[in-house]
Amino acid sequence: MGDGRRRSRVRDAAAAFSSNWRNPNLRRAQLSFLGAWTAEWAFTVALGIVAYRDGGAVAVGLVGLLRMVPSAILAPLLSPIADRGRRERVLILVSVLRGIATAGAAVVLALSGPTAVVYALAVLSTIAATLYRPAHSALLPSLCRTGHELASANMVRGLLDSSATLVGPLLAAVLLAFTGVDVVFAVAAAASFIAAALLVGMTYDAPPRPAAPSRPNLAREAADGVRAVAGNRDLILILGLAAAQAMTRGALTVLSVVVAIELLGTGEPGVGGLMTAVGVGAVVGSLAASFLVGTGRLGAWFAVGVALWGLPLTLVGLVPQQSAALVFLAFIGVGNALIDLAGFTLIARMAPDDVLARVFGVLESLVAVAIGVGAVVASAMIQWLGVQGALIAIGLVCPLLAVASWRRLRTLDRSVDVLDADVGLLGMVPMFRTLPLPSIEQLARSLEPVSVPAGTAVFAQGDRGDRYYVIETGEAEVLGDGRLVATLGPGEGFGEIALLRSTRRTATVMAGSALELRALRSERFLSVVLGYTASAQAAAAGVDGQLDRFAPKEPFGGDAPAPPP
Repeated sequence: MGDGRRRSRVRDAAAAFSSNWRNPNLRRAQLSFLGAWTAEWAFTVALGIVAYRDGGAVAVGLVGLLRMVPSAILAPLLSPIADRGRRERVLILVSVLRGIATAGAAVVLALSGPTAVVYALAVLSTIAATLYRPAHSALLPSLCRTGHELASANMVRGLLDSSATLVGPLLAAVLLAFTGVDVVFAVAAAASFIAAALLVGMTYDAPPRPAAPSRPNLAREAADGVRAVAGNRDLILILGLAAAQAMTRGALTVLSVVVAIELLGTGEPGVGGLMTAVGVGAVVGSLAASFLVGTGRLGAWFAVGVALWGLPLTLVGLVPQQSAALVFLAFIGVGNALIDLAGFTLIARMAPDDVLARVFGVLESLVAVAIGVGAVVASAMIQWLGVQGALIAIGLVCPLLAVASWRRLRTLDRSVDVLDADVGLLGMVPMFRTLPLPSIEQLARSLEPVSVPAGTAVFAQGDRGDRYYVIETGEAEVLGDGRLVATLGPGEGFGEIALLRSTRRTATVMAGSALELRALRSERFLSVVLGYTASAQAAAAGVDGQLDRFAPKEPFGGDAPAPPP
């Protein structure tokens, strides 16, 4: 039994990776993310070195805050752009802007120009980076068909994020050892341009989205994302914990510099070494997370990931030795991998697709503020408690919050399990199989339970049609002009002809046994199914096939109400 479960987990993990590679759009989106985040981590290490040379730990903290405040303000205001047209175009734009800003910083440093210009360009680059993740996170669900595939995509992205966490600082450390900070910035710029190039020419069936209004009001549209978060307790919890993790991340940008140079005495290259340890742990954690894709306990693993972002810092404060610090910080990387898998998947499953980029924009705003606050708090704590005291105090925040949130996160896991069951039921119907995950989840949330005793009609031939039905349990008999036409079982649907053709019911459906049905109202069914070319074609083909098998002797089209808009 145990061996069978292990083999099943291995197969699930392999399928998670292969599904991303086989899907060309997912593959290109994921590789673009790798380039963008490699640039981010190399950029962060190099900027920390520039700031430390200017004014020590206090300067590192202040630069971190000044870099994040504009991003925190602008991320939610600009994220509505990604909820209009195609989201990969937003990714291309911000990657190009980021590459230009980072390349400009490289030129300024190479010419020994003023560091104030470097900081200004860093702010611009960070604004672009802050917009990248919301658009990318909102794009992934549109490239997936099931919750499992979305979890797989977020797991793979987490692995690539972890790889970037490893490759970016390691690359910076190597370049710093042999060249200068300006070369690190130049390499980061090149990675941003590559990230943009990978997304050019993507083709996929994007969900219908509203066009840009003639008089856009970004503030009002951004407020829709805030309202979507404020109206959902689970989203508030996830984003709150993510903000706590981000505060610790901001503290780490300061602590990694001070710990390497002052506490461990490893010098500037040691900063890259510490962050490389985080990257190694993140890669290992991401590989381990591939076995968790199908566990259905993402809320619990999210709590573990949040705790692991803080506890290792406390241990470094208690055991300030280089070898121990490298091991402890590797566990931060493991926590980061768990957060990437669980956190982004849960947010994408809970937030409506039409405001999804804006919800992720709210997240990025919170993260940007928290990173800046964390950097300043770390600088102040170092002055107040010393390096070791700051490590211990800051490191305890995330574990305590994770423990306090455990029960609510487990409840969230159970609600996602119910949603997965409904998505799985709809996925058995051919016309729904072509829908991207956000649309099929939209249908799943609209399902209404209907119980029909054996021998009772669900509807009669000639009735007006207002719902589509999917059988959960039981058996239904389709009767046309009094004769048995078909027998339907679990996972099969009926009732679409009247909705799609704007006619009355063309047949009677009786409960051959006690039926448990899930019903979709006409307006919801039509808006989603007809909103995609592939699903509309599949639905039309299904209707044609049924009418070829049976058509009523008397047409009912003249008495049907007009279809909903």
